[in-house]
Amino acid sequence: MHTSAIYQQLKKSLNSYIEQGNTAFTVALSGGVDSVVLLHLMRILKTDNPAINVSAIYVHHGLSQYADDWQHFCQNLCRELNVSFEAAKVVIEQQSRTSLEAQARDARYKVLDELSPKGSIILLGQHLNDQVETFLLRLKRGSGLKGLGAMHQARLLQSGRVCFRPLLNVARSDIEAFAAQFSINHITDDSNTDESFDRNFLRSKIVPVLAERFNGFEQCTARSIELLQQQQTLLDEYTQLDLNKCINEYQALCVNQVSEYSAARIANIVRAWLALFTQVMPSQKQLEQIINQAVNAKNDAQMLIDLTYGQIRRHQGYLYFVTPSEVLTDAELNYTKLNHSELKLADGRLLIKFNGCGVRPPNKNEQVTVRFNCNSARIKPLKKPGSNTVKHWFKDAKIAPWLRASVPLIFYNDELVQVVGYFVSAKHVDENGIFWECK
Repeated sequence: MHTSAIYQQLKKSLNSYIEQGNTAFTVALSGGVDSVVLLHLMRILKTDNPAINVSAIYVHHGLSQYADDWQHFCQNLCRELNVSFEAAKVVIEQQSRTSLEAQARDARYKVLDELSPKGSIILLGQHLNDQVETFLLRLKRGSGLKGLGAMHQARLLQSGRVCFRPLLNVARSDIEAFAAQFSINHITDDSNTDESFDRNFLRSKIVPVLAERFNGFEQCTARSIELLQQQQTLLDEYTQLDLNKCINEYQALCVNQVSEYSAARIANIVRAWLALFTQVMPSQKQLEQIINQAVNAKNDAQMLIDLTYGQIRRHQGYLYFVTPSEVLTDAELNYTKLNHSELKLADGRLLIKFNGCGVRPPNKNEQVTVRFNCNSARIKPLKKPGSNTVKHWFKDAKIAPWLRASVPLIFYNDELVQVVGYFVSAKHVDENGIFWECK
């Protein structure tokens, strides 16, 4: 049994996962002292509990001339410790409105998620000092309650996979002391001493002075961060109740409902609504613009606000978040044959055929195709008066204009028989027929 305090803290932090039957853990290994010590600690934990499986992944960002050397170091270390090792190289292309650090982080999480064994919990090496530095960086940027909550010990990726920081309450000095005590080799990244980076400046010039002046500064800051996280959790619960009253089944936000709340609650609702679609929140200025255009505009006003990962549009008193989708090819816009019960569309959706109340099956001389954006095609929908164009029926159903081009239209030869998700042709209706749905 290993008796060091840092090991006991790691063991305690992972205990709830292990008790729930989670025995697979993947260390995000950079070669730095934090992740290397974490890997050694996990190797000790596996010795104490042989049911545990430990693996490691190195993400090669290509941002340092030494990245290849670091990868070789990590690979050799895992070989020595008998730990399964994977490495992946990612290409970071600078984008406007997003920092290089944020892009590298997003790419790293994506690779870690893709390469980690199924069901494995990803372990990250951030520690107490990283947490304090993050808090001060957020403070400098003027962040609100959520931002000042800094890093959570556990977070979920969009896939649902768990990322966990078992050393978040451990000081850097304790990690370095552990490495020195057991002669653990690690990489020192020269860029960590470059004080042109804000985090490095805080690390070398600011936090040591504060820690020397105020006894227990890092621990007290961590305690404040924990309280902020608790308060944010409480606020999130109340905000979710408000949001549930303001969105419809299409996750569109009702402007009239939102406008009944105070300015502070409106801002929280809009942020919570945007969080359904993107992790990148608008700036305070953008948020004010969204609220001003959405809530204070006339009922029939149109709006379009471009954000980093999508657009906000207004239609029929509702706000919609519109994400860019792949452009459909000419073939898919016109005559894609439906020879099978399932077709994958260019934007990733599946068009699936079911048996049931819909339209009659096609005759032998009828070719079944799916088309898009055929606004002049005519149909008499079931339980609707008269025949008219698709454009007319879309407008009648109050379907937002930007959604119309992505609605699949099913044709028998050149006759429209179903507008998927909305209408079937009264002329072709059959209670024991077929119909298509998009998943």
